[in-house]
Amino acid sequence: MSKWPGKYVIGLTGNIATGKSVVRKMLEHLGAYSIDADALSHRAIAKGAPGYQKVITTFGKWIVAGDGEIDRSKLGRVVFSDPEALLQLEAIVHPLVEQAVDLMIKRAGQRVVVIEAIKLLEGKTAKACDTIWTTYAPEPIQKSRLVRKRNMNEQEALQRIHAQPPQEIKTAAANVVIQNTGSFEATWKQVVAAWKVISSVSDSPPVIMRKATDGELSVQRGRPRDSSNIAAFITRFSNGTNPLTQEDIMAAFGEKAFLLLLSDKKLVGLAGWQVENLVARIIDLYIDSNIPVERALKILVAEVERASQDLQCEASLFFLSAQVAGQESVWHELGYSRRTLQTLGVQAWRDAAMESQPPDTILLFKQLRQDRILRPI
Repeated sequence: MSKWPGKYVIGLTGNIATGKSVVRKMLEHLGAYSIDADALSHRAIAKGAPGYQKVITTFGKWIVAGDGEIDRSKLGRVVFSDPEALLQLEAIVHPLVEQAVDLMIKRAGQRVVVIEAIKLLEGKTAKACDTIWTTYAPEPIQKSRLVRKRNMNEQEALQRIHAQPPQEIKTAAANVVIQNTGSFEATWKQVVAAWKVISSVSDSPPVIMRKATDGELSVQRGRPRDSSNIAAFITRFSNGTNPLTQEDIMAAFGEKAFLLLLSDKKLVGLAGWQVENLVARIIDLYIDSNIPVERALKILVAEVERASQDLQCEASLFFLSAQVAGQESVWHELGYSRRTLQTLGVQAWRDAAMESQPPDTILLFKQLRQDRILRPI
């Protein structure tokens, strides 16, 4: 039993490019609350976070960038070439991450929690988990993913792969091994099968349903079986600028969720919604022109925020076309304001915008909670 009463905690690990984050997202689709411990370690040393000054005191002011944040590339060059320096950094960061994980699990309304951490087995958290899952992918697939998704050359990719302990160490310690070697569907089936064992639930993710006051519109969480309908809708309402196939949407389910706006069971709008590092990001937002845009936005945004707050998000970012962002009175009523990257006050929020904002879109921002994880008391 884990140290968190009433919770069932999955410790998720795996080497680089084996699909840990994809599996974590799949567990979110099935109703788990997920925590990215590696992202929290970055937060722990951000400006204003409790580890910030400790790291500067330990390693020197030279690691501070022009914006006042710690330059993680400079810090990385030190700690990854000096085992003792790495231990010093981990002694600062790991206790802070453990405290944050503990707080987040206690706050979570979901019964099942998944903690993703590449060094899960090396720390104390693994012993507190009810079960250990690990992802596995053969080296050629790891290399291909690093080259394709992270723009590494083959030599760089192999250096990163070989710098980690053999995957067999993690698979030997795991209760569940997810072979992430093929399609999204193949991985999804393995995750669902393992989920059934621990939760006795069906393979359908929980349906999120809200009705507008007039009873005509509702919001439902999309499922992989809706992928064909979602692809056709986005292709149609993006005027062909974003043509997608069913396979594209199936792959997208490994990164985000879709909230579907329905009118009499017909798809009339959707939001592509992603939560990472306690920041909700909405990149895809499409509404049928035959639906009153104000009504549609209010019910869709309300459900995005409710779902985001269920995941303890601190902020919500919408990346919109000029046409949708032009509904200024609606967005103002909903509490959103136009922002630029530079005016987002928290480094994690800026990172989220920098990683996610498509070109030629307008950023709208709303803070969802005042208390932030890893903010010094």
